[in-house]
Amino acid sequence: MTFPTIAIIGAGFGGLCMAAELRRAGIDSFTVFEKADDVGGIWRDNTYPGCGCDVPSHLYSFSFEKYRDVSLRYPEQREILAYLQQVTDKYDLRRHLRTGAEIVSADYSEATGRWVIRTATGEEHVVDIVVSAVGQLHRPKLPEIAGREDFRGAAFHTARWDHGVDLTGKDVAVIGTGSSAAQLLPHVARAARHVDVYQRTPNWVVPKPGAEFGRFTRWAFSRFPFTQSLYRALTYFAADIALSPVITRGWSARPAEWVARRHLRRGVADPALRAKLTPDYPIGCKRVLIDNAFYPTLNRDNVNLVTDGIAGMTATGIETVDGKHRAVDAVVYATGFRTTEFLVPMRVRGRGGVSLDERWADGAEAYLGMALPEFPNLFLVHGPNTILGHNSNIFMIECQVGHVLNCLRMLSGPGRLEVRPDAMREYRRSLEKAIGRTVWDGCQSWYRTAAGRVTNPWPASTVRYRRLTRRSPAAAFRVTST
Repeated sequence: MTFPTIAIIGAGFGGLCMAAELRRAGIDSFTVFEKADDVGGIWRDNTYPGCGCDVPSHLYSFSFEKYRDVSLRYPEQREILAYLQQVTDKYDLRRHLRTGAEIVSADYSEATGRWVIRTATGEEHVVDIVVSAVGQLHRPKLPEIAGREDFRGAAFHTARWDHGVDLTGKDVAVIGTGSSAAQLLPHVARAARHVDVYQRTPNWVVPKPGAEFGRFTRWAFSRFPFTQSLYRALTYFAADIALSPVITRGWSARPAEWVARRHLRRGVADPALRAKLTPDYPIGCKRVLIDNAFYPTLNRDNVNLVTDGIAGMTATGIETVDGKHRAVDAVVYATGFRTTEFLVPMRVRGRGGVSLDERWADGAEAYLGMALPEFPNLFLVHGPNTILGHNSNIFMIECQVGHVLNCLRMLSGPGRLEVRPDAMREYRRSLEKAIGRTVWDGCQSWYRTAAGRVTNPWPASTVRYRRLTRRSPAAAFRVTST
Protein backbone atom coordinates (compact mmCIF):
# COMPACT_ATOMS: atom_id res chain seq x y z
CA MET A 1 0.00 0.00 0.00
CA THR A 2 1.29 3.47 -0.92
CA PHE A 3 0.69 6.08 1.75
CA PRO A 4 0.05 9.72 0.92
CA THR A 5 2.52 12.47 1.67
CA ILE A 6 2.15 13.85 5.19
CA ALA A 7 3.21 17.13 6.79
CA ILE A 8 3.60 17.06 10.56
CA ILE A 9 3.71 20.52 12.11
CA GLY A 10 5.64 20.66 15.38
CA ALA A 11 8.40 18.52 16.87
CA GLY A 12 7.30 18.25 20.47
CA PHE A 13 5.83 15.13 22.06
CA GLY A 14 2.86 15.07 19.66
CA GLY A 15 4.79 15.54 16.43
CA LEU A 16 7.55 13.12 17.39
CA CYS A 17 5.02 10.48 18.45
CA MET A 18 3.25 10.79 15.09
CA ALA A 19 6.55 10.58 13.23
CA ALA A 20 7.89 7.64 15.24
CA GLU A 21 4.67 5.66 14.81
CA LEU A 22 4.74 6.27 11.06
CA ARG A 23 8.31 4.95 10.98
CA ARG A 24 7.29 1.96 13.10
CA ALA A 25 4.55 1.27 10.54
CA GLY A 26 7.09 1.40 7.72
CA ILE A 27 5.87 4.74 6.36
CA ASP A 28 8.49 7.26 5.24
CA SER A 29 6.43 9.71 3.20
CA PHE A 30 6.33 12.43 5.84
CA THR A 31 8.13 15.62 6.83
CA VAL A 32 8.21 17.21 10.28
CA PHE A 33 8.21 21.01 10.14
CA GLU A 34 9.60 22.72 13.24
CA LYS A 35 9.86 26.49 13.66
CA ALA A 36 12.78 26.27 16.15
CA ASP A 37 16.24 24.86 15.62
CA ASP A 38 15.68 21.52 17.34
CA VAL A 39 13.03 19.15 18.68
CA GLY A 40 11.49 19.39 22.12
CA GLY A 41 8.53 21.78 22.03
CA ILE A 42 7.76 23.24 25.45
CA TRP A 43 10.63 21.25 26.97
CA ARG A 44 13.05 23.02 24.67
CA ASP A 45 11.51 26.46 25.26
CA ASN A 46 11.07 26.36 29.03
CA THR A 47 14.46 26.51 30.73
CA TYR A 48 13.59 28.51 33.84
CA PRO A 49 15.16 27.36 37.15
CA GLY A 50 13.36 24.34 38.60
CA CYS A 51 11.45 23.54 35.40
CA GLY A 52 10.10 20.00 35.54
CA CYS A 53 7.06 17.77 35.25
CA ASP A 54 4.61 16.69 37.95
CA VAL A 55 3.84 13.40 36.17
CA PRO A 56 6.11 10.49 37.20
CA SER A 57 8.95 9.88 34.75
CA HIS A 58 7.97 6.31 33.89
CA LEU A 59 4.48 7.42 32.88
CA TYR A 60 5.67 10.54 31.08
CA SER A 61 7.09 8.58 28.15
CA PHE A 62 5.90 6.71 25.07
CA SER A 63 4.64 3.16 25.51
CA PHE A 64 6.84 2.07 22.59
CA GLU A 65 9.89 3.73 24.17
CA LYS A 66 9.36 3.42 27.91
CA TYR A 67 11.43 5.60 30.21
CA ARG A 68 13.86 3.51 32.26
CA ASP A 69 15.52 4.90 35.35
CA VAL A 70 16.10 3.22 38.68
CA SER A 71 16.43 6.38 40.74
CA LEU A 72 14.52 9.41 39.38
CA ARG A 73 10.77 9.57 40.09
CA TYR A 74 10.01 12.93 38.48
CA PRO A 75 11.69 14.29 35.35
CA GLU A 76 13.24 17.72 35.09
CA GLN A 77 13.38 19.73 31.89
CA ARG A 78 16.81 18.53 30.84
CA GLU A 79 15.87 14.84 31.28
CA ILE A 80 12.68 15.24 29.24
CA LEU A 81 14.48 17.09 26.45
CA ALA A 82 17.23 14.46 26.39
CA TYR A 83 14.54 11.75 26.17
CA LEU A 84 12.89 13.43 23.16
CA GLN A 85 16.25 13.82 21.44
CA GLN A 86 16.95 10.14 22.10
CA VAL A 87 13.61 9.15 20.51
CA THR A 88 14.37 11.38 17.53
CA ASP A 89 17.71 9.68 16.94
CA LYS A 90 16.60 6.12 17.66
CA TYR A 91 13.75 6.27 15.14
CA ASP A 92 15.85 8.11 12.55
CA LEU A 93 13.54 11.12 12.51
CA ARG A 94 16.15 13.79 11.82
CA ARG A 95 16.20 12.96 8.12
CA HIS A 96 12.49 13.84 8.08
CA LEU A 97 12.97 17.00 10.15
CA ARG A 98 12.92 20.54 8.75
CA THR A 99 13.99 23.02 11.43
CA GLY A 100 13.62 26.77 11.16
CA ALA A 101 10.45 26.13 9.14
CA GLU A 102 7.53 27.89 10.78
CA ILE A 103 4.27 27.15 9.00
CA VAL A 104 2.17 30.30 8.63
CA SER A 105 -0.68 29.02 6.46
CA ALA A 106 -2.33 25.87 5.19
CA ASP A 107 -4.90 25.94 2.38
CA TYR A 108 -6.91 23.04 1.05
CA SER A 109 -7.28 22.86 -2.74
CA GLU A 110 -10.52 21.29 -3.88
CA ALA A 111 -9.14 21.08 -7.40
CA THR A 112 -6.32 18.76 -6.39
CA GLY A 113 -7.55 17.39 -3.05
CA ARG A 114 -4.24 18.40 -1.48
CA TRP A 115 -2.98 20.94 1.05
CA VAL A 116 -0.66 23.82 0.25
CA ILE A 117 1.36 24.83 3.29
CA ARG A 118 3.62 27.87 3.42
CA THR A 119 6.54 28.69 5.68
CA ALA A 120 7.45 32.07 7.14
CA THR A 121 10.26 32.28 4.58
CA GLY A 122 7.83 31.91 1.66
CA GLU A 123 8.43 28.25 0.79
CA GLU A 124 5.45 26.23 -0.45
CA HIS A 125 4.92 22.52 0.10
CA VAL A 126 2.07 20.49 -1.36
CA VAL A 127 1.01 17.44 0.66
CA ASP A 128 -1.92 15.06 0.95
CA ILE A 129 -2.29 15.07 4.73
CA VAL A 130 -1.60 17.72 7.39
CA VAL A 131 -1.13 16.75 11.03
CA SER A 132 -0.89 19.76 13.32
CA ALA A 133 0.93 18.93 16.55
CA VAL A 134 1.65 22.42 17.84
CA GLY A 135 0.11 21.72 21.25
CA GLN A 136 -1.68 24.05 23.66
CA LEU A 137 1.06 25.50 25.89
CA HIS A 138 3.51 27.10 23.49
CA ARG A 139 2.49 30.77 23.13
CA PRO A 140 3.43 32.81 26.22
CA LYS A 141 0.74 35.09 27.60
CA LEU A 142 1.84 38.48 28.89
CA PRO A 143 -0.60 40.32 31.15
CA GLU A 144 -2.29 43.48 29.96
CA ILE A 145 -0.92 45.91 32.54
CA ALA A 146 -0.94 49.65 32.02
CA GLY A 147 2.61 50.95 31.69
CA ARG A 148 4.16 47.51 31.21
CA GLU A 149 6.34 48.80 28.39
CA ASP A 150 7.58 51.66 30.58
CA PHE A 151 9.43 49.37 33.01
CA ARG A 152 13.19 49.88 32.58
CA GLY A 153 14.45 46.81 34.44
CA ALA A 154 14.82 43.25 33.17
CA ALA A 155 11.48 41.63 32.31
CA PHE A 156 10.74 38.26 30.72
CA HIS A 157 8.25 35.40 30.62
CA THR A 158 9.12 32.06 32.20
CA ALA A 159 9.00 30.40 28.76
CA ARG A 160 11.56 32.92 27.48
CA TRP A 161 13.87 32.91 30.48
CA ASP A 162 16.75 35.35 30.12
CA HIS A 163 19.80 33.47 31.41
CA GLY A 164 21.87 36.59 30.87
CA VAL A 165 20.13 38.30 33.78
CA ASP A 166 21.66 37.60 37.19
CA LEU A 167 19.02 37.95 39.90
CA THR A 168 21.51 37.65 42.73
CA GLY A 169 20.97 40.42 45.25
CA LYS A 170 18.16 41.95 43.19
CA ASP A 171 14.61 42.95 44.09
CA VAL A 172 12.38 40.76 41.95
CA ALA A 173 8.66 40.63 41.20
CA VAL A 174 7.12 37.31 40.19
CA ILE A 175 3.68 37.80 38.67
CA GLY A 176 1.61 34.62 38.93
CA THR A 177 1.39 31.65 41.29
CA GLY A 178 0.74 28.74 38.93
CA SER A 179 2.90 25.71 38.22
CA SER A 180 5.84 27.62 36.70
CA ALA A 181 5.90 30.14 39.54
CA ALA A 182 5.81 27.42 42.17
CA GLN A 183 8.77 25.67 40.54
CA LEU A 184 10.99 28.69 40.00
CA LEU A 185 10.19 30.66 43.16
CA PRO A 186 12.47 28.69 45.53
CA HIS A 187 15.43 29.20 43.18
CA VAL A 188 14.75 32.91 42.71
CA ALA A 189 14.21 33.49 46.44
CA ARG A 190 17.56 31.93 47.33
CA ALA A 191 19.37 34.30 44.97
CA ALA A 192 17.39 37.52 45.20
CA ARG A 193 17.51 40.13 47.94
CA HIS A 194 13.73 40.37 48.01
CA VAL A 195 10.86 38.80 46.06
CA ASP A 196 7.30 40.09 45.70
CA VAL A 197 4.93 37.36 44.52
CA TYR A 198 1.74 38.67 42.93
CA GLN A 199 -1.21 36.32 43.30
CA ARG A 200 -4.56 36.82 41.61
CA THR A 201 -6.18 33.54 42.68
CA PRO A 202 -4.76 30.94 45.10
CA ASN A 203 -4.24 27.38 43.92
CA TRP A 204 -4.96 24.07 45.52
CA VAL A 205 -1.60 22.47 46.28
CA VAL A 206 -0.98 18.85 47.28
CA PRO A 207 2.31 17.32 48.49
CA LYS A 208 4.70 15.77 46.00
CA PRO A 209 6.41 12.43 46.63
CA GLY A 210 10.20 12.46 46.86
CA ALA A 211 12.10 13.23 43.67
CA GLU A 212 14.05 9.97 43.96
CA PHE A 213 12.94 6.42 44.68
CA GLY A 214 13.78 4.70 47.94
CA ARG A 215 16.46 2.06 48.33
CA PHE A 216 14.10 -0.93 47.98
CA THR A 217 12.47 0.44 44.81
CA ARG A 218 15.86 1.13 43.24
CA TRP A 219 16.92 -2.41 44.07
CA ALA A 220 13.74 -3.90 42.58
CA PHE A 221 14.02 -1.80 39.41
CA SER A 222 17.66 -2.85 38.97
CA ARG A 223 17.21 -6.52 39.79
CA PHE A 224 13.84 -7.08 38.13
CA PRO A 225 13.42 -4.68 35.17
CA PHE A 226 9.80 -5.75 34.59
CA THR A 227 8.89 -3.96 37.82
CA GLN A 228 9.42 -0.64 36.02
CA SER A 229 6.62 -1.52 33.59
CA LEU A 230 4.51 -2.66 36.54
CA TYR A 231 5.12 0.65 38.30
CA ARG A 232 4.13 2.53 35.15
CA ALA A 233 0.86 0.58 34.85
CA LEU A 234 -0.02 0.96 38.54
CA THR A 235 0.70 4.68 38.43
CA TYR A 236 -1.53 5.11 35.40
CA PHE A 237 -4.51 3.22 36.83
CA ALA A 238 -4.15 4.84 40.25
CA ALA A 239 -4.27 8.29 38.66
CA ASP A 240 -7.27 7.45 36.51
CA ILE A 241 -9.22 5.83 39.33
CA ALA A 242 -8.38 8.30 42.09
CA LEU A 243 -7.83 11.62 40.33
CA SER A 244 -10.29 11.75 37.43
CA PRO A 245 -13.32 11.74 39.82
CA VAL A 246 -11.99 14.97 41.35
CA ILE A 247 -13.05 16.96 38.28
CA THR A 248 -16.66 15.75 38.63
CA ARG A 249 -16.79 16.17 42.43
CA GLY A 250 -16.75 12.39 42.69
CA TRP A 251 -15.70 10.16 45.56
CA SER A 252 -12.08 11.38 45.67
CA ALA A 253 -12.77 15.13 45.62
CA ARG A 254 -13.29 15.52 49.35
CA PRO A 255 -10.22 13.43 50.33
CA ALA A 256 -8.11 15.40 47.81
CA GLU A 257 -9.30 18.69 49.27
CA TRP A 258 -8.55 17.44 52.79
CA VAL A 259 -5.01 16.51 51.73
CA ALA A 260 -4.52 19.96 50.19
CA ARG A 261 -5.83 21.78 53.29
CA ARG A 262 -3.60 19.69 55.53
CA HIS A 263 -0.63 20.45 53.29
CA LEU A 264 -1.37 24.16 53.61
CA ARG A 265 -1.74 24.01 57.40
CA ARG A 266 1.54 22.17 57.78
CA GLY A 267 3.37 24.44 55.33
CA VAL A 268 2.12 27.85 56.46
CA ALA A 269 1.84 28.69 60.16
CA ASP A 270 0.79 32.33 59.80
CA PRO A 271 -3.06 32.45 59.80
CA ALA A 272 -3.17 35.63 57.71
CA LEU A 273 -0.89 34.21 55.02
CA ARG A 274 -2.74 30.91 55.11
CA ALA A 275 -6.03 32.71 54.53
CA LYS A 276 -4.61 34.39 51.42
CA LEU A 277 -3.51 30.99 50.09
CA THR A 278 -6.84 29.23 50.69
CA PRO A 279 -8.91 28.81 47.50
CA ASP A 280 -12.62 29.62 47.56
CA TYR A 281 -13.48 27.33 44.65
CA PRO A 282 -13.78 23.51 44.36
CA ILE A 283 -10.60 21.52 43.93
CA GLY A 284 -10.12 20.57 40.27
CA CYS A 285 -11.59 23.83 38.98
CA LYS A 286 -8.06 24.93 38.10
CA ARG A 287 -5.02 22.73 37.64
CA VAL A 288 -3.92 21.36 41.02
CA LEU A 289 -0.28 22.02 41.89
CA ILE A 290 1.87 19.16 43.14
CA ASP A 291 4.64 20.81 45.09
CA ASN A 292 6.55 20.74 48.38
CA ALA A 293 8.69 23.88 48.19
CA PHE A 294 6.16 26.60 47.32
CA TYR A 295 4.70 27.09 50.80
CA PRO A 296 8.05 27.00 52.67
CA THR A 297 9.40 29.60 50.23
CA LEU A 298 6.52 31.96 50.98
CA ASN A 299 7.54 31.75 54.67
CA ARG A 300 10.97 33.20 53.93
CA ASP A 301 11.75 36.65 55.34
CA ASN A 302 12.71 37.94 51.89
CA VAL A 303 9.48 36.81 50.20
CA ASN A 304 6.22 38.77 50.28
CA LEU A 305 2.88 37.56 48.90
CA VAL A 306 0.88 40.40 47.31
CA THR A 307 -2.82 39.77 46.73
CA ASP A 308 -3.88 43.31 45.87
CA GLY A 309 -4.57 43.77 42.18
CA ILE A 310 -1.97 45.37 39.94
CA ALA A 311 -3.00 48.87 38.86
CA GLY A 312 -0.03 49.49 36.60
CA MET A 313 3.71 49.51 36.12
CA THR A 314 6.19 52.37 36.18
CA ALA A 315 9.78 52.67 35.04
CA THR A 316 10.95 51.39 38.42
CA GLY A 317 8.30 49.02 39.72
CA ILE A 318 4.69 47.95 40.20
CA GLU A 319 1.72 49.84 41.60
CA THR A 320 -1.19 48.01 43.20
CA VAL A 321 -4.78 49.15 43.54
CA ASP A 322 -4.25 50.04 47.21
CA GLY A 323 -1.90 52.81 46.08
CA LYS A 324 1.39 51.14 47.03
CA HIS A 325 4.41 51.26 44.74
CA ARG A 326 6.99 48.49 45.03
CA ALA A 327 10.31 49.16 43.35
CA VAL A 328 11.97 46.16 41.68
CA ASP A 329 14.99 45.45 39.50
CA ALA A 330 13.40 42.63 37.50
CA VAL A 331 9.96 41.25 36.67
CA VAL A 332 9.27 37.58 35.91
CA TYR A 333 5.96 36.90 34.18
CA ALA A 334 4.73 33.48 35.33
CA THR A 335 1.43 34.18 33.60
CA GLY A 336 0.94 31.06 31.54
CA PHE A 337 0.05 30.69 27.88
CA ARG A 338 -2.53 31.69 25.30
CA THR A 339 -4.18 28.33 25.73
CA THR A 340 -7.49 28.86 23.94
CA GLU A 341 -5.96 30.17 20.70
CA PHE A 342 -5.33 26.86 18.97
CA LEU A 343 -3.04 26.83 15.90
CA VAL A 344 -2.54 30.62 16.11
CA PRO A 345 -0.83 32.36 14.35
CA MET A 346 -1.14 29.79 11.55
CA ARG A 347 -3.96 30.56 9.10
CA VAL A 348 -5.91 27.49 7.96
CA ARG A 349 -8.55 27.35 5.20
CA GLY A 350 -10.57 24.27 4.30
CA ARG A 351 -13.11 23.41 1.62
CA GLY A 352 -14.67 26.43 -0.04
CA GLY A 353 -12.08 28.66 1.60
CA VAL A 354 -13.73 28.35 5.01
CA SER A 355 -11.45 29.82 7.68
CA LEU A 356 -10.65 27.82 10.80
CA ASP A 357 -10.52 31.10 12.73
CA GLU A 358 -14.11 31.76 11.72
CA ARG A 359 -15.21 28.25 12.60
CA TRP A 360 -13.61 28.65 16.01
CA ALA A 361 -14.82 32.17 16.68
CA ASP A 362 -16.88 30.93 19.67
CA GLY A 363 -14.18 28.51 20.86
CA ALA A 364 -12.14 25.68 19.39
CA GLU A 365 -13.68 22.26 18.90
CA ALA A 366 -12.88 19.09 16.99
CA TYR A 367 -14.17 15.54 16.79
CA LEU A 368 -12.27 13.68 19.54
CA GLY A 369 -10.06 16.77 19.50
CA MET A 370 -8.65 15.68 16.13
CA ALA A 371 -10.78 16.51 13.06
CA LEU A 372 -13.45 18.87 11.72
CA PRO A 373 -16.02 18.85 8.92
CA GLU A 374 -15.00 20.97 5.91
CA PHE A 375 -11.31 20.41 6.70
CA PRO A 376 -10.54 17.13 4.94
CA ASN A 377 -7.25 15.33 5.53
CA LEU A 378 -6.43 17.66 8.44
CA PHE A 379 -5.75 16.15 11.86
CA LEU A 380 -4.86 17.70 15.19
CA VAL A 381 -2.73 16.07 17.87
CA HIS A 382 -3.36 17.49 21.33
CA GLY A 383 -6.18 19.60 19.97
CA PRO A 384 -9.27 20.97 21.76
CA ASN A 385 -10.47 19.17 24.90
CA THR A 386 -7.64 16.65 25.04
CA ILE A 387 -5.30 18.03 27.70
CA LEU A 388 -5.22 16.40 31.15
CA GLY A 389 -4.73 17.55 34.69
CA HIS A 390 -5.13 14.13 36.29
CA ASN A 391 -2.93 11.78 34.26
CA SER A 392 -0.23 11.71 31.58
CA ASN A 393 -0.82 13.75 28.45
CA ILE A 394 1.51 11.36 26.62
CA PHE A 395 -1.17 8.68 26.95
CA MET A 396 -3.68 10.98 25.27
CA ILE A 397 -1.24 11.77 22.47
CA GLU A 398 -0.70 8.07 21.78
CA CYS A 399 -4.47 7.50 21.64
CA GLN A 400 -4.77 10.28 19.08
CA VAL A 401 -1.85 9.14 16.96
CA GLY A 402 -3.26 5.61 16.88
CA HIS A 403 -6.63 6.95 15.72
CA VAL A 404 -5.03 9.13 13.04
CA LEU A 405 -3.14 6.09 11.71
CA ASN A 406 -6.41 4.16 11.51
CA CYS A 407 -7.94 7.07 9.61
CA LEU A 408 -5.05 7.12 7.15
CA ARG A 409 -5.50 3.41 6.50
CA MET A 410 -8.95 4.20 5.14
CA LEU A 411 -7.29 5.98 2.21
CA SER A 412 -6.48 3.29 -0.31
CA GLY A 413 -5.45 5.95 -2.82
CA PRO A 414 -5.84 9.67 -3.48
CA GLY A 415 -8.93 10.77 -1.61
CA ARG A 416 -10.57 13.10 0.83
CA LEU A 417 -11.10 11.88 4.38
CA GLU A 418 -13.48 14.04 6.35
CA VAL A 419 -15.43 13.69 9.58
CA ARG A 420 -19.18 13.74 8.98
CA PRO A 421 -21.19 16.72 10.34
CA ASP A 422 -23.62 14.41 12.16
CA ALA A 423 -20.71 12.68 13.94
CA MET A 424 -19.36 16.09 14.94
CA ARG A 425 -22.76 17.18 16.28
CA GLU A 426 -23.20 14.00 18.30
CA TYR A 427 -19.69 14.30 19.74
CA ARG A 428 -20.31 17.96 20.62
CA ARG A 429 -23.50 17.04 22.52
CA SER A 430 -21.78 14.30 24.49
CA LEU A 431 -18.79 16.54 25.25
CA GLU A 432 -20.95 19.42 26.47
CA LYS A 433 -22.93 17.03 28.63
CA ALA A 434 -19.72 15.66 30.17
CA ILE A 435 -18.32 19.16 30.77
CA GLY A 436 -21.59 20.12 32.45
CA ARG A 437 -20.91 17.47 35.09
CA THR A 438 -17.47 18.86 35.94
CA VAL A 439 -16.34 21.59 38.31
CA TRP A 440 -15.24 23.61 35.27
CA ASP A 441 -18.80 24.62 34.45
CA GLY A 442 -18.96 28.19 35.78
CA CYS A 443 -15.41 28.13 37.12
CA GLN A 444 -12.81 30.64 35.93
CA SER A 445 -9.52 29.17 34.71
CA TRP A 446 -7.27 29.05 31.66
CA TYR A 447 -9.43 26.15 30.48
CA ARG A 448 -12.13 28.60 29.38
CA THR A 449 -12.44 31.24 26.67
CA ALA A 450 -13.47 34.79 27.47
CA ALA A 451 -17.01 33.79 26.49
CA GLY A 452 -16.95 30.96 29.03
CA ARG A 453 -16.53 27.94 26.75
CA VAL A 454 -14.31 25.13 28.06
CA THR A 455 -11.93 24.29 25.22
CA ASN A 456 -8.84 22.66 26.72
CA PRO A 457 -9.28 19.72 29.13
CA TRP A 458 -10.78 16.29 28.61
CA PRO A 459 -13.78 15.96 30.98
CA ALA A 460 -13.65 12.24 31.75
CA SER A 461 -11.31 9.36 32.42
CA THR A 462 -8.51 8.43 30.04
CA VAL A 463 -9.97 4.92 29.83
CA ARG A 464 -13.05 6.44 28.20
CA TYR A 465 -10.95 8.42 25.75
CA ARG A 466 -8.98 5.33 24.82
CA ARG A 467 -12.22 3.44 24.20
CA LEU A 468 -13.52 6.22 21.93
CA THR A 469 -10.31 6.50 19.91
CA ARG A 470 -10.05 2.73 19.47
CA ARG A 471 -13.35 2.63 17.62
CA SER A 472 -13.17 2.26 13.87
CA PRO A 473 -13.11 5.72 12.28
CA ALA A 474 -15.30 4.39 9.47
CA ALA A 475 -18.40 5.18 11.56
CA ALA A 476 -17.53 8.88 11.79
CA PHE A 477 -15.52 9.64 8.65
CA ARG A 478 -16.36 9.50 4.99
CA VAL A 479 -13.96 9.06 2.10
CA THR A 480 -14.44 10.84 -1.19
CA SER A 481 -12.26 10.16 -4.23
CA THR A 482 -10.33 13.04 -5.77
